Amino acid sequence: MTDFDERLRTFAAHSPLQRLDDAFPEPVGIRLFLKRDDQLHPLVSGNKWRKLKYNLLEARRQGINTLLTFGGAYSNHLYATAAAGQAFGFRAIGLVRGEELAQLPRNSTLAFCEACGMQLHFVSRSDYQRKDHPDYVAELMRQFGPCFVLPEGGTNALAIRGTAEILPELTAQLGFAPDYVCCPVGTGGTVAGLAQSASPQTQVLGFLALKSSSFEWPFPGGQPANLALITDYHGGGYARTSPALLDFIRDFERRTGVLLEQVYTGKMLFGIYDLARQGYFPQDATVVAVHTGGLQGRNDALNS
Repeated sequence: MTDFDERLRTFAAHSPLQRLDDAFPEPVGIRLFLKRDDQLHPLVSGNKWRKLKYNLLEARRQGINTLLTFGGAYSNHLYATAAAGQAFGFRAIGLVRGEELAQLPRNSTLAFCEACGMQLHFVSRSDYQRKDHPDYVAELMRQFGPCFVLPEGGTNALAIRGTAEILPELTAQLGFAPDYVCCPVGTGGTVAGLAQSASPQTQVLGFLALKSSSFEWPFPGGQPANLALITDYHGGGYARTSPALLDFIRDFERRTGVLLEQVYTGKMLFGIYDLARQGYFPQDATVVAVHTGGLQGRNDALNS
């Protein structure tokens, strides 16, 4: 094992499995557990570390020392990539959606990225939409030199290899396969890994964070039979919130001591609670929810 491999192996901490007996405003007939991937690392937490791990190994194997990736102004992925790049000695370049942002004061996410050494390049929305086009990627390579390109959100085959490790890990902690495992869905990399590694007795539920009634499974082979995508709890769209959601998160945090953010994990848990009240889950079903981290994106109203 090389020094790089050893540092990568020990970079993230243990992700405990926590039973939540009184998480919701009223009792529901399920046994709820939370997979605490938010505790993997203070800066590169949750599914972002799972997605980055094997990509960093592959970049090092190829001898490429520059990471290039994409994101919006509040991107957890940019934040995590900047921190991981600094920790493992990679140069990091972030293409940020919205050229007008270059002239504005940096928000806390972008300021952190720059403090980690990430070079931010602000591009127009039309250019940003070309981020997956080979010709545009070739332009970027000519501009920046050889880069290991990470897609928006960090989801690729290597990322799914990392997220596929979640379910066997939590099953070993639980001592048996859960009836349901739930996670939020953005680009789909985490739920794809869960579905790939789920045993036949486990149903995977993905709670979409984006408002999209026409969401199509983005990976080859079609949507797995053991996966259901839940589209009713996006709260009006990506990063949108409501007083009811914020009140739910505050109450959950008070009852459990677990911090949430309102973009992904908070909406998923709100959805689990609502489905449980409707009788979606069988009585005493074992339900595991994956906390995907991203606490740097907490709404300021939750911190007050």
